[in-house]
Amino acid sequence: MANKNEKKPAKKDTKAEGKLIAENRRARYDYTILETVEAGMVLTGTEVKSMRMGRATIADAHAGEMKGELWVFNINIPEYTAGNRYNHEPKRPRKLLVHQKQMDKLLGNAKMKGLTLVPLKMYFNARGMVKLLLGLGKGKKEYEKRETIKERDWQREQRDLMKKNRD
Repeated sequence: MANKNEKKPAKKDTKAEGKLIAENRRARYDYTILETVEAGMVLTGTEVKSMRMGRATIADAHAGEMKGELWVFNINIPEYTAGNRYNHEPKRPRKLLVHQKQMDKLLGNAKMKGLTLVPLKMYFNARGMVKLLLGLGKGKKEYEKRETIKERDWQREQRDLMKKNRD
């Protein structure tokens, strides 16, 4: 029987679990991310198999509205090599699965405030489902990008100095 004073293990963050498929590192450089939303994707079997092999890129991808639903465009998932005639198109638009309220909020912000829906990460969650982390981003100006570079360099210098002082 468990002791009353024992602490229960902390609840794990489901977003942190799973295997990372693709990450858009450039998105955080080009955009100021205001909000993130986790969305499911409608995929075919060969797409999932290709992703399990770690073959997908989301660098040029963006999300938007089509037929009153939320879709993601330009995600490149190469054809599955062992697939036959049932293989998929590598850059086809893919439907995203989000709640209606979330979709209305995201699309409303994108239209009214001139923001962009940018895919940040694509990964398998703890249950083995493919998830896409979408960010609502505002494009950075050139001077803001320079500030980002300066800040990143300063953080790196601080880390190196701290490491040097410990040794």
